[in-house]
Amino acid sequence: MREFALDISGLRIAGLRNGNTGAPRVLALHGWLDNAASFLPLAPHLAQLDLVAPDLPGHGRSAHLPPGADYSFAGALHSVLDIADALGWERFALLGHSMGAGIASLVAAGAPRRVERLLAIEALGALPEDPARTAARLRDAVAAARALRGKRLRLFPDPEPAVRARMQANGLCEPVARLLVERGLEAVDGGWRWSSDPRLTLPTMVRMTDAQVDDLVAGIACPTRVVYADPPQPYLPEPERSRRVRLLPQGELVVLPGTHHLHMEDPAAVAAAIGDFLGAA
Repeated sequence: MREFALDISGLRIAGLRNGNTGAPRVLALHGWLDNAASFLPLAPHLAQLDLVAPDLPGHGRSAHLPPGADYSFAGALHSVLDIADALGWERFALLGHSMGAGIASLVAAGAPRRVERLLAIEALGALPEDPARTAARLRDAVAAARALRGKRLRLFPDPEPAVRARMQANGLCEPVARLLVERGLEAVDGGWRWSSDPRLTLPTMVRMTDAQVDDLVAGIACPTRVVYADPPQPYLPEPERSRRVRLLPQGELVVLPGTHHLHMEDPAAVAAAIGDFLGAA
């Protein structure tokens, strides 16, 4: 995987690409506070594809959104389409992990003529909210945003404490955590700090209801394969996560033993579950 960079509406987007031009096109979207390195362990198993893994705005080595902009799923949808446009891709497949799978779900439902196939790992659709919590969520988000202003980022003397922090926060093995951290840190005076935009940690201001998420998933018309880890994540427990997959018009489910980052921790097993799905005609 080699570095690449492009501009979308004046925003610099960095990422990794395997350079297999002419092969089936796959845009790989990483999870929340991860980056393009999320797909490095899986990439050798997908060498038959034209695999492009961008750092989404505010993540990794990509630029942050301008002041006042909001990191919403709707905004991320347009960023993904802008990236595809900048690559010259009219149609392509999507591979997403966690937040990236949620964003990919929105792109597949919102721009069905662009998306050929969807491979979603550890998420599908969006996180719903009880309508009775709409005002409370909005207040929490506004308060958090105001409190974030002027807050100083944590400074690490060297990358090692950051690697240990990622291992502890996400239950990652050391090599996997190091891949994400090496791309997710920037050198500054006095040490190292996270390169991701602190605004990414803010609560989402508005979420869909359960009924809206169901309609979103049911609106994904392309062939879709969902890969979940066992045990399930608390935010998407059984039987809810399997029920959601059954809403897909052309969906199938694969469950593998593993952790939330199973595509990094056990890439061979995930690659076997993917098979030739992403390159199918």
